[in-house]
Amino acid sequence: MIYCVVPRQLSDDLLDRLSEYYRDEPNVTVIVDRRGDGGQPISHPHERDRRRQRVKGSFPPIEPTADSGC
Repeated sequence: MIYCVVPRQLSDDLLDRLSEYYRDEPNVTVIVDRRGDGGQPISHPHERDRRRQRVKGSFPPIEPTADSGC
């Protein structure tokens, strides 16, 4: 499925034209962008950096063993 996303500000002009243009294309769906202002997603402070926090503290040193080949 392919989505042709039309910005909300241009939907009055483009939605009907693009829907008509892709009318015979079954794999294309024309939709209006319903995200936050300006077509940008609404940001939440807790979603800015989704990586896991590093574990606090330090790790003990690891000494190579005789059979490890290091």
